[in-house]
Amino acid sequence: MKIATWNVNSLKVRLAHLLQWLADNPVDVLCLQETKLTDDKFPVAEINAAGYHVVFSGQKTYNGVAILSKLPITDVVKNNPRYEDAQQRILAATIDGMRIVCAYVPNGQAVDSDKYVYKLAWLESLREWLDEEMRTHEHLAILGDYNIAPDDRDVHDPAEWAGQVLCSDKERAALLALNELGLVDSFRMFEQDEKSFSWWDYRMLGFRRNRGLRIDHILLSKTLAARCTACAIDRVPRKWEQPSDHAPVIATLD
Repeated sequence: MKIATWNVNSLKVRLAHLLQWLADNPVDVLCLQETKLTDDKFPVAEINAAGYHVVFSGQKTYNGVAILSKLPITDVVKNNPRYEDAQQRILAATIDGMRIVCAYVPNGQAVDSDKYVYKLAWLESLREWLDEEMRTHEHLAILGDYNIAPDDRDVHDPAEWAGQVLCSDKERAALLALNELGLVDSFRMFEQDEKSFSWWDYRMLGFRRNRGLRIDHILLSKTLAARCTACAIDRVPRKWEQPSDHAPVIATLD
């Protein structure tokens, strides 16, 4: 089984890319972030025609998450029950005995801004809720755009990004707190090329110069980590015309 995550940065703009990628990479489960669509505009028919069930939680212009699956989707929960939030950033569902959580973590804007404070509070509530979920669901995966580079290996220029949003100590500590629940970063289970990133700024030839960050992650409970045989970033869609600034991340489970 293959499970994947991709911040598409507007599904309306990137629908053709999504369908092409699924045709080339027929993963079993795909979590999307930044769909940026209200639910009445979601392209259900096109995704169903591609062979996928889908659930989604959206809003106009910003945020929005979705889960696509070849297998039936049940027990859907929108948002974090422990955190009241008008922004659509969390979607959870059960697929083939696995609890799949799709997450779009707030960006934070700048260290010590109001949005940064919101990000840290959001992450703390996520940790509390996941702690509860993991007591109920042994086979749990949380996939998404975390907007956090875990350590300096995940940053093209650590000195340039030191202390900045996405790389600050408090954000990294919040991500580490998820690991301490027993969640495993599937990408770091395997030997990877240096300078492996999942996001590149559109500006300053960021992708061409590989000035990126690894901020898209698939965290697995220990039982799922024991089944994980590979995890990779697919840079190909980032080379397409008018791409998302993120690349898909795929984990393979036996």
